[in-house]
Amino acid sequence: MKKISKENNPEPTRSELEILQVLWQHGPSTVRTVNDILNEQKREVQYTSTLKLMQIMVEKGLLDRDDSQMKHVYSAAAEEQATKGRLLDRFVDTMYNGSASSLMMQLLGNKKTSKKELDAIRELLKKMDK
Repeated sequence: MKKISKENNPEPTRSELEILQVLWQHGPSTVRTVNDILNEQKREVQYTSTLKLMQIMVEKGLLDRDDSQMKHVYSAAAEEQATKGRLLDRFVDTMYNGSASSLMMQLLGNKKTSKKELDAIRELLKKMDK
């Protein structure tokens, strides 16, 4: 199978994002560790399904694999913030015609926002004005 370079920035699927979240949160891990965490936090997943998906993610350039020891250890190939930023940019472009303010208005209108969160948003807006 052809290996896709990391520069192509392949977009992870929902299941791939679940695996990336585990690796970002827990650091480099074996398939067994990732599978156990997915089973605890998300839903029942077969070990072989997790293994196959993680192998595909290596081929896509989403994961790195250290196979220097008996147990292969996988890690996210890209930083969490870079990946989330790319996905968010694409989402805003696709769903809100590139308008971050439209997204924010929708979010604030749909979700119950705490006073603490609103204060943090105000503080961020003040910093952006400077």
